[in-house]
Amino acid sequence: MATAESDEVDSLFQVALIEFTSARNALAAKLKKEGRAEEAERVKTLGKPSVSAWVANQLYWKQRKSFDRLIAAGEQFRKAQSAQLAGKTADLRAPLDARREALAELTRHAASILRDTGHPPSPETMRRVTTTLEALATYGEQPGGPQPGRLTGDVAPPGFEALAALVPRGIDRVGQRQAPPRIIPFSQQKPHPKRKSGDAEQDARAAEAERRAREAEARRELRDAERALETARKAAKRAETAMKEAAARAKAAEKEKAALESRFEKASASAETARQDARKVASEAEDAAQTLDDAERAVRTAREKLKN
Repeated sequence: MATAESDEVDSLFQVALIEFTSARNALAAKLKKEGRAEEAERVKTLGKPSVSAWVANQLYWKQRKSFDRLIAAGEQFRKAQSAQLAGKTADLRAPLDARREALAELTRHAASILRDTGHPPSPETMRRVTTTLEALATYGEQPGGPQPGRLTGDVAPPGFEALAALVPRGIDRVGQRQAPPRIIPFSQQKPHPKRKSGDAEQDARAAEAERRAREAEARRELRDAERALETARKAAKRAETAMKEAAARAKAAEKEKAALESRFEKASASAETARQDARKVASEAEDAAQTLDDAERAVRTAREKLKN
């Protein structure tokens, strides 16, 4: 059930991007004045969205039907993919087509929103918006996923561990079905005709050859298993390294974003001061022009009197 605070925060994420900081501060001050200090503190910690995240929020609030179609298509695709991984027949094309159509429609709306609000729909911005929408469709309504409509930054697709949760039991970590354990079927030996005692040595040699063959097969299986284990370890190490590098890049980008936002707010304040100064100077110039006009008119009147 929605609360007054959640409604107010939802409204905050729908304002124009340039108004976000002042609106957030005003809301925090209002909550504090009403004695809702804890809620005010939570609001004060809300970060200003990036342009691409803000556009994704607007699509959620203003193009809900198209947005819901994207999420529904993502859910259908996840179910179909899980069914296939479990060895069942499932149609992946239909949900993929629906997802692509919904994404194309939302992308058009995003470009329109950017143009209407004075933000150029550059290829980089549109790429970031599309990536965020694709990630939201992948997460769907899973617990712990990003909250549509309240994004403050771009959303990356879920990582390896999150996707692994969608894989049915019986599927290994790299997405391949685990081979069932090797079972050598038991077949009841048929009674052999009595052999001569001279054949005992031949039987022993055959039994030894069979034992060695089984041992060689077991050794081959062990080598294959060890190689597969080593490959899996290397893949896990690469994934861990990639995750750390991505985390470092994300931290650096967030730091750069904060610095840019600070400079932007200072530049906005300077621009507003310059605009006010320009309006003041324009007003003074207009007054001076009027004074000059009045003086010229008085001179003409005086000259007319002298002629008469």
